[in-house]
Amino acid sequence: DYRYFPDPDLLPLILTDNMIEERRKVLPELPDSRKARFIEKYGLPSYDADLLVSDITYAEYFEEALKNHNSPKLISNWIMSELLRVLNDKNCAISDVGISPASLATLVKLIEDGLISGKQGKEVFNDAVSTGKNPADIVKEKGMAQVSDTGKLELMLKKVIEANPAEAERYRNGEIKLQGFFVGQIMKVSQGKANPKLVNELLKKLLS
Repeated sequence: DYRYFPDPDLLPLILTDNMIEERRKVLPELPDSRKARFIEKYGLPSYDADLLVSDITYAEYFEEALKNHNSPKLISNWIMSELLRVLNDKNCAISDVGISPASLATLVKLIEDGLISGKQGKEVFNDAVSTGKNPADIVKEKGMAQVSDTGKLELMLKKVIEANPAEAERYRNGEIKLQGFFVGQIMKVSQGKANPKLVNELLKKLLS
C-alpha cells in the first residue's frame, strides 16, 4: 500500500547536484566503462573484455598481471582458458587459485621470449598452481628452456642434414613434406628443447 501515498513518518530526501557529484567520485569503475576501456586501451576483443569485467576480481587480476608484462591478449587468453579451468575445478576465489598475477605474467613472457613452448607452458602453469613456485624457477629446475640460439641450432641442423643426405636431396627436389622429418630429427638431437619456430625457419634456409 505504501506505493500509493507518502509515508508521513519519513522526511523528504533532497539530493543536490553536489551530493550526487560527491558520491559519483567515490564510485568504482563500472563494468560497461571498464569494458570500453579494456577494448580501447588494450585492444581486446569484445568477448574477452566482457568476460574479464563479469567479475571485478578477474578484471583486477588481469590488470595486475599487465603491470609485470604488457601482453594483454595473451594474458587474457590464459585467464579465460587455464585460469578459469582451475577456478572451476577448485571452486575457489581467484585469490586462492595458486598462481599470482605476477607469476602468470612471467609464464606468458617465457613463452613469448621463446624459452618454452605453449605446450610446456601448460605444464609449467599446472606446476605453479600446485606448488606456488615461480614459473621461471620451475623451468630452470626441470631444464625445460628451449634452445633459441640460432648459432647452436644451425650447427645441429647441419649435422642432421649431413647425416641424411638422401632426404635432403629429395627435399630440394620438391618433397617439401620431408621438412617434418628433419624437424623430428632435430627434436631428437636436442631432446625436445629446440625452438620449433626457429628450426623451421633455419631448415628452409639451409635446405634451399
